[in-house]
Amino acid sequence: MAGLEVLYTCVGGSISCPQDAVVCFVHWEMIKSGYRCIGSGDEPRSSDKKSELLPADWNSNKELYTLRYQGNDSSAQLMLKAITADSTLIFNLMNPSTQQASDLTVNISDHVDAGQLNTYDSVFKDAASLSEKVKTQLLPSQGRPAGRKAERKSRGEQEEEERRRGEDSDPLRIPTRRPRQGMQPHWPGPMGPPFTAGGADLDPFGSRGGGGMIVDPLRSGYPRSGFDPSSGIPDILPPGAVPPGARFDPFGPVGRHRPGPDPDHMPPPGYDDMFM
Repeated sequence: MAGLEVLYTCVGGSISCPQDAVVCFVHWEMIKSGYRCIGSGDEPRSSDKKSELLPADWNSNKELYTLRYQGNDSSAQLMLKAITADSTLIFNLMNPSTQQASDLTVNISDHVDAGQLNTYDSVFKDAASLSEKVKTQLLPSQGRPAGRKAERKSRGEQEEEERRRGEDSDPLRIPTRRPRQGMQPHWPGPMGPPFTAGGADLDPFGSRGGGGMIVDPLRSGYPRSGFDPSSGIPDILPPGAVPPGARFDPFGPVGRHRPGPDPDHMPPPGYDDMFM
């Protein structure tokens, strides 16, 4: 804790209670983070100036401590308040221009020995833990730590993009069921599958635009043969027996003569047998 001993020695004569020691410690963490104290109280004063030291009246109110800070390289100001509540100190660090704030609650007895306020070597207990709490809970959203947080966020986004890019290039990856951003899922219409299941039974002729279960050979779209049953079939049907355009399934070979040999031209086996 280089520098804390010098600071504590400078203000040691005004430290009269354990919460004074805790406020002094948090003030030094602010100084290490690149800020300088410009005064006490809520309102600016003509005597305000940047300093690593605490103002003369920094602990005039033991119930409410108010300190104002400003960065070395910026004009942004921060206001630090510490409220005493029983055996704890509640710190609030706020940027008045952006209204961003962070909080920290410190159990005083865990970090300060009330009987050793005048001895720097013995007054603080577990100083490393208190320093870590101040850095991670009170200071992350201010100054340089906020920049590091934004850098980690952008790095995480970059890793996510690389992961998605790798998934898209993997031919064995099973695609996700969730639609990608910017793409609308394709939902089937009410006249398309699967809503048309059984439609052939309800509309056998397919008059609604779909296929029916009754196939009309005259309307199937396939090329028809030159055979016209309405002209008749020699030796089988006379002309006009089949109406023009009617569906006709031939019931025998088309032609004047049957192909031979005809089994009816031969006698049955055993025809000459008188006992047959």
